[in-house]
Amino acid sequence: MPLPLPEKALGFGLAAVARPGYINLGRAADLGANRSVETLRTRTHTLLDSAYAAGVRYFDAARSYGRAEEFLADWLTARPEVDDVTVGSKWGYTYTAGWSTDAEQHEVKDHSLATYERQRAETDALLGDRLDLYQIHSVTPDSPALTDRNLHARLAELAATGVAVGFSTSGPAQADAVRAALAVTVDGAPLFRTVQSTYNALETSAGPALAEAHDAGLSVIVKEGMANGRLAGPHAPDALRTVAEETGLGRDAVALAFVLRQPWVRVVLSGAATVPQLAANLTAGPAVLDDERTARLAALAEDPRAYWQRRGQLPWH
Repeated sequence: MPLPLPEKALGFGLAAVARPGYINLGRAADLGANRSVETLRTRTHTLLDSAYAAGVRYFDAARSYGRAEEFLADWLTARPEVDDVTVGSKWGYTYTAGWSTDAEQHEVKDHSLATYERQRAETDALLGDRLDLYQIHSVTPDSPALTDRNLHARLAELAATGVAVGFSTSGPAQADAVRAALAVTVDGAPLFRTVQSTYNALETSAGPALAEAHDAGLSVIVKEGMANGRLAGPHAPDALRTVAEETGLGRDAVALAFVLRQPWVRVVLSGAATVPQLAANLTAGPAVLDDERTARLAALAEDPRAYWQRRGQLPWH
């Protein structure tokens, strides 16, 4: 049964709004000083309302995004009429910041079977049968999730219940991780139905592998289309600013349109932290850029090792 994902559309990710600390540039101004649980719960619900009203139908959370699953579950429970959305979450990182912006460690990665079992139960307690997609969070080529046959068997059991199984990637070797995951099978059948990777005008290295995943039948979801704020607002490079001026669009919309223009992409996540940001993001579309402008933006691509090194140095705001 096909996973009910929109085609060539924006989804909404909760990474930036369901916890007080995150690495997006400009987030301190976006959220302000009051980041209590209830303040961010209200903000998240407002953004979900706005996204749904604008036609967004994919919502993306994770166990490590603070209280993302809880906030999303609360929103779904309060709106029983919302029965046409696809809900995705991820396991593999544990949130450890204790609702602090200056914790020494914000999340801990562990792709073991034991962590899957624990976090699957935690996700089920919150999202229950509203969960449509469960992804391994940030697979890298050395992840044990790629070789643990016992884990694969348990994931296949989950898939047999109707929950699609996917994976996300991060780091300079995303392409290698995608290709390794495409080779994972259980009883001769491919395990994964979706892949979620970082792809933007500064980090395009996963593109060929994501095209292969698309050709293999996986739905491709893109995260960090604005490079954690490096392609938006005052941080946008000159080439992107020029394209924004030429098209009359905001810089963030141009950055997202660049991703939507890729033939293999299905959903691109907005990580908006405010309603105006979300509204601006939603003006993006694959048709707003021509080949020449797309090529100018593609020329911004950095060496992936340099890109991920810089990302790793971004402060938690």
